[in-house]
Amino acid sequence: MSDLRGMKVRGPTRQVTKMLGSVGAIPVGMPLPQIPDALSKGTIEACVIPWEVVPSVKVHELTKFHSEFDNTGGALYTTTFVMTMNSARYASLAPDLKKVIDNNTGMATSAWLGKTQQGNDVPGRKTAVDRGNTIYQFTAAQREEFVKLSARIDDEWVADMDKRGFKGAQLLQTARELIARHGKG
Repeated sequence: MSDLRGMKVRGPTRQVTKMLGSVGAIPVGMPLPQIPDALSKGTIEACVIPWEVVPSVKVHELTKFHSEFDNTGGALYTTTFVMTMNSARYASLAPDLKKVIDNNTGMATSAWLGKTQQGNDVPGRKTAVDRGNTIYQFTAAQREEFVKLSARIDDEWVADMDKRGFKGAQLLQTARELIARHGKG
C-alpha cells in the first residue's frame, strides 16, 4: 500500500479515483484509450484496469509489474456496464427488429456478457505472464487495509444518494448482496 502513496494512478470511474486518493495515490481520471500514451509519457505511473483489457491497451508491454487481489475475497472494485436505447427510437422500429433486440436483452444476456468479460481476464493476464512480468498478489491483510482506508468513500456515496432522495444504505447493501451472489461465477 505504501508504494501507492504519491503515485499517479489512472482510475476508471469517479468512485475508484476517490478510492485511490483515500489510499494515498494521486488519482488521475482518464478514458481507457488514453492509457498507453499516458503510461509511455509518464503522465501516469500506473492504471487500474481489468486483465481483459490489458492486451488491447498494451499495458503488459508498457509495464513490468502488476498487482491483483486474489479472486476469493472480492475485487478492488466492481463496476457496471449498461446498454441502453432511446425509447422513442426503439418504438419506431419495425416489429421484427424489436424482436431481435428483445430476444437479446435481459438477465440471460446480461449474465452471458458478464461471463464473457470475466472469461477474457484469463488470456489478458496470460499476456503479462508470457512476457515475464511480475504479478504481485495482495494479501488478505492488505485487502482489509484497502477496505479500511477507503470506507469513507462508501459513507460519502450513501450520504450523496440520501441527499438525492434515494435510500443510499439500502442501495449499497443490495449492491453488496448482488456482488456476493453473482460476482464469482
